[in-house]
Amino acid sequence: MNMRIDMAMGALSVMVALTAVSVWAEPLSVQDREAIMRLGATQGHSETEITSLLEHVNKAGERGLPTDSLLNKVREGLAKGIEPRRIDLVLRQMTSRLESAHEVLEEAKGRGIAEGNRQRALETLAEAFARGATVDEVRELSRLSQEGRHKVTQDELAAGAKGVAVMKEGRIPSKDGMALVSEGIKQGYRAVELLDLSREVKRRGADFERDPASLNALREQISRGERRDRLFKDEDRNRSGGGDRNERGGRDDRKDRDDRHDSARERVDRSDRSGRGDRPERIERSDKVERPDRADRSGRGRD
Repeated sequence: MNMRIDMAMGALSVMVALTAVSVWAEPLSVQDREAIMRLGATQGHSETEITSLLEHVNKAGERGLPTDSLLNKVREGLAKGIEPRRIDLVLRQMTSRLESAHEVLEEAKGRGIAEGNRQRALETLAEAFARGATVDEVRELSRLSQEGRHKVTQDELAAGAKGVAVMKEGRIPSKDGMALVSEGIKQGYRAVELLDLSREVKRRGADFERDPASLNALREQISRGERRDRLFKDEDRNRSGGGDRNERGGRDDRKDRDDRHDSARERVDRSDRSGRGDRPERIERSDKVERPDRADRSGRGRD
């Protein structure tokens, strides 16, 4: 009798485990596989090479990681004529950052951060790591953000971490960036507002570098409840006469337009999306692919 009970309990445990995998895993559809295989064949790659890439993506899904951005990276790389071995290198780096994001967000959840949209938080935090945020910065941001009354979500924490990384690209010190972002989170800024704030600060990085005290003034404005869309309104009005040009030239102007386009995309609720990642990092040709983690500290940043 006891043996039958033990066997029944064992079978139940297996069923629960399989159910958990099916909930978290994101196996590739037949349509996705066939489309990627056709794309690889048109580029002259063997079935074995393409299958290896797809299995890498599939295994990431089985570990509970989002696969949209990984699959998009395979499509992008093949379409650009990148060799599969180079695509595989980028996939491994992206997967490593997603795993780090998963660990940090689980840790934050254990400390009281609400889960929110798990996939979006994972992808956003992974991009934050790609752009220069560190695990220690995310932990400190989590601590600072929970000092207020607002119930912080993983989405907001991830967006805040990405915001810190974006501001660092504009030569804003990490400590100052975290102070601004954590204050915004405590005041109830949504994820998209945090990202908009970071882009505006990055765009004015040269001004803040000349006058660091103005960062403290900005933080005080946020602490008083000033919303993101009001923070720079007077300054923009004063510059509307034609002098509002980024001091670092046309390339930064283009990056600002890209960031604004990115912001508009992030306002769309992506909880039911399929087949699209959150601004997946760009695969370049030849030797650039082998250095995807190189941080750009010039103030220009990436898309």
